[in-house]
Amino acid sequence: MSPLRLREALSLLRWSQRGLAEALGCDDRLVRRWASGDATVPPDVATWLADLAEAHARRPAPEGWRRRSA
Repeated sequence: MSPLRLREALSLLRWSQRGLAEALGCDDRLVRRWASGDATVPPDVATWLADLAEAHARRPAPEGWRRRSA
């Protein structure tokens, strides 16, 4: 996973780099290194994140759930 794709996936999921680090139980400095290209995203993390981003893109939040007051 390229640094750009990582940042795109995080944006789609509305996660920060710190949020990803918390989800993975790792130091946020590691995620920053992935996002900058200074370290490689492990393949299993890349696959997991890409799958989540794809699922999120296919199933966005419903738009009509709020009732409007008349």
